[in-house]
Amino acid sequence: MTKSRDAIVADYPGLTRDRKYGEGHHGDKKYIVIDTGGLTGDEEGIDMAMAEQSYLAIEEADLVLFVVSARDGLTPADEIIAKSIRQSGKPCELVVNKVDGLSQDAVEADFYKLGIGTHHLTAASQNRGITSLTSEIIDNFPEADEVEDQEPHGCSIGIIGRPNVGKSTLVNRLLGEERVVVFDMPGTTRDSVYIPYERREKPYTIIDTAGVRRRKNVKETVEKFSIVKTLQAIADSNVVVLVIDAREGVVEQDLHLLGFAMDAGRAIVIAVNKWDGMTGEEKDAVKNELSRRLVFMDYANTHFISAKHGSGVGDMYKSIDQAYKSAFAKWPTKRLTEL
Repeated sequence: MTKSRDAIVADYPGLTRDRKYGEGHHGDKKYIVIDTGGLTGDEEGIDMAMAEQSYLAIEEADLVLFVVSARDGLTPADEIIAKSIRQSGKPCELVVNKVDGLSQDAVEADFYKLGIGTHHLTAASQNRGITSLTSEIIDNFPEADEVEDQEPHGCSIGIIGRPNVGKSTLVNRLLGEERVVVFDMPGTTRDSVYIPYERREKPYTIIDTAGVRRRKNVKETVEKFSIVKTLQAIADSNVVVLVIDAREGVVEQDLHLLGFAMDAGRAIVIAVNKWDGMTGEEKDAVKNELSRRLVFMDYANTHFISAKHGSGVGDMYKSIDQAYKSAFAKWPTKRLTEL
């Protein structure tokens, strides 16, 4: 469905475990495909942890494609999984794969017991049925709600980072400590929240992946992480702010998130959060680690901040403005030739 073996944009342990994300295009429509590990319905131990990632993918999805094997026929595991999908309340369509050489009528009859109305017959290894599957799904899928004829509101800032690194707190600080968020305005995507505002008469739009809530609900400590939201925020941003937890240092997930932004060609600013309360020795260790692991990002400005207390947050605007200006700079051919 992504039309490429190289289209996978996220596949690493810890953050997504066994979820793989690919981007696809059908005509002028774009979509994200989440590929999950196989389910048996009776997982235990480490398999249960991996199965949980599949169920988290169902939560993220707008549509679930339940893939079964025509050669194996209907199994008890298929029935258990189908029940779980029904309980999720998400729209679901059945994809019966490996149908090559089998009777279509017999295959369909076998899986009608699952009670899933729409069936697609495919032989994915031979690319049979995949084009029609994609066309039927994308062409018939409801359009995402869009803001009518809205002009971009200045610099778009995408705030990304792992769970609980302080993204929501930073968003509120950037908006202003006393500000009550009234622009909970859905954008052109289904997940990101767009918040237009002004600072010193300059227009900005924050694209929030953690979800800005009204103040009575802001105190949530557990945050569900969504790669889909992150990819959407990066795609719609002019400047991406990667938030890193100073007390954990740079971890692999941070590097992967950074890779998403770099691959998209976005201007980048790095915010090292939770800088308060650290000893001088600890701060030196973090700076050394940043210099070593982010040597390829020496062009991006790094800010050491405390989103909770507000220290260093205001200074970030200078870097954001500079990154935004650089991203849209037009250089004359002569200057490029000289370089």
